[in-house]
Amino acid sequence: MGNRSEIYQCVITKLFSFKYGLCIISLLHYMSILLVVIAGTLAISAATPAAFGHSPGGDQAPPINFEGMNVTVRTDITPFDLAVGSIDEVNLKIRFFDLSTDYTLTQVTYRVEVWKNGDLLARNSFFDDDGLLYVEVRPDSDCDAPKLHQCTSYGGSKHPNSPESIYVLGTECNDDNVDICARPTITGPVFDKGGLYNIKIEIVGATSPKVLVAERLTYDTFISIVHEQDFLIHTAHAGEVPVAIKTYYDDVSNLAFDPSDNSTTFDMPFDWSPDYVSLVPVVHEEIQIPSSFAPYSNGTQFKGYVNGVEINQRALLNDPYSIEDTNIIHFLVSQTELEKINAALGPEHHANKNMNFRLVPIYDVSKSFAEFYLVDLVNYDPTQTNVRLSWNDAYGAGQTIPFEFAFFDSDKQLITDVWYEYSVMDESSQVLFSSATADPANPLISAQEGIDIQGIHVPVEGIFRIDVSVNGTGLDLDTTYSGIGSALVEIGTAQPEAAQPATFQIPAWVKNNAVLWTEGAIDDAVFIQAIQFLVQQGIIDIPPTESGAGSGSGGIPAWVKNNAVLWTEGAIDDAVFIQAIQFLVQQGIIVV
Repeated sequence: MGNRSEIYQCVITKLFSFKYGLCIISLLHYMSILLVVIAGTLAISAATPAAFGHSPGGDQAPPINFEGMNVTVRTDITPFDLAVGSIDEVNLKIRFFDLSTDYTLTQVTYRVEVWKNGDLLARNSFFDDDGLLYVEVRPDSDCDAPKLHQCTSYGGSKHPNSPESIYVLGTECNDDNVDICARPTITGPVFDKGGLYNIKIEIVGATSPKVLVAERLTYDTFISIVHEQDFLIHTAHAGEVPVAIKTYYDDVSNLAFDPSDNSTTFDMPFDWSPDYVSLVPVVHEEIQIPSSFAPYSNGTQFKGYVNGVEINQRALLNDPYSIEDTNIIHFLVSQTELEKINAALGPEHHANKNMNFRLVPIYDVSKSFAEFYLVDLVNYDPTQTNVRLSWNDAYGAGQTIPFEFAFFDSDKQLITDVWYEYSVMDESSQVLFSSATADPANPLISAQEGIDIQGIHVPVEGIFRIDVSVNGTGLDLDTTYSGIGSALVEIGTAQPEAAQPATFQIPAWVKNNAVLWTEGAIDDAVFIQAIQFLVQQGIIDIPPTESGAGSGSGGIPAWVKNNAVLWTEGAIDDAVFIQAIQFLVQQGIIVV
């Protein structure tokens, strides 16, 4: 058959055609040769998602050592895409298991609490023989009690050996018989509103109803319930444009459209205290705008900001596929991204109780793409999975290029909650990057909405092969859409307008003024006026920032001066100090 390099060159010359910088793969009769090559470098591995993780309709908590086992708790709801008011009952499944062996512990006593926005909604103990607890939740918003949990009632009987726990005698539940099996019930203000629900679980006893855990094992899991809100934005040329926002966290408000840059903004309550942020796996907001509205037409790319701080490209996903004539833009702000925003805005931001989202369209983006379908590793037969790989033409050699991976089923619908790996090889079959080896502890990448963006550094011009392996979907790694495939992409010279991440530089003499201010030689008012003048004159260039309503004088938080000290000493760079100036603009302390 020849060595890998020879096969690769054969594939390039015989199987692929390039036009306008894109490569489209077809499974010709030579495809099996290519798949042998791919299988040698990227296969469906035994890798699993991270030891804990958030998924649509489910969550898995970090594991805890117990009796020599690495045990954790998983919560799931059915239906997983539950929307407010769409259903009268919800199945809540809680599983206590050993992560290392996937063994479910039996005869478990669970202490379950349900919280939302700091309010306790339900609290009770449950016992289950096989360790898989199924609970029927009946949402009911009719509550006039001063505390919401006082309206919640529970169905079931007390277990004779665990009298504080609810238990229902009868057929054990599984995923196929939840409508007829023996389940306890929770009736009350649970899952009756959209948002993020915190399900706190304590393991009181395990392996026997009489055996108590010496130190209770406590887990936090989160379930998102979607709530769709409808708005109208008012424009000079298009009139009233309908906008729908699906919120998976809390109700949103103050939707506004700014014609100066065609940006859309809205607000949502949020607790920015570090203790709370450390519990939130992701904040998910979905904006749906008609693609007939010119500034948001199909193919438009976007930048996203949260409280004035630009978020990572992976946190902003554009889906023009799922709904005809509609652009869907997802804000998927992870816990890591939330922590970065807090760090950028300083300790005083921790007391903020609001999250402001800003969506800004970017124009004149020309994209190339490669489309291919995955095959299984047994007979190399096509699977139900199709992959679309796309990237901005303006990028080129020597840059980190944001490649978009989109996963579709045979009906051209996005596949949600995909776990995948990829690797990049050059023309000599040298592996330039492998996602599996970049982070061996967490080898799989999550594409929660079926779309993901990965920054791939391309060192030189040429043809590169990107291999893709879908390992499964969901935290259980369902293999329905598993398979492998490959695309060849041709990368040339970067265009001058390539949209690399913005860098901001401040003239050295401005730093001298900051030194005088931090040393007390000039007061706050003088410093504000100086910065305001420099911004207005374009000497200091800051990203687009929503101005707040303020007097333009005084009130500079202490952390800003601390940042200024660090900046003058070279401990932080210009970009970080620019974020402090953005904050002052947002608060109306600096008026531009």
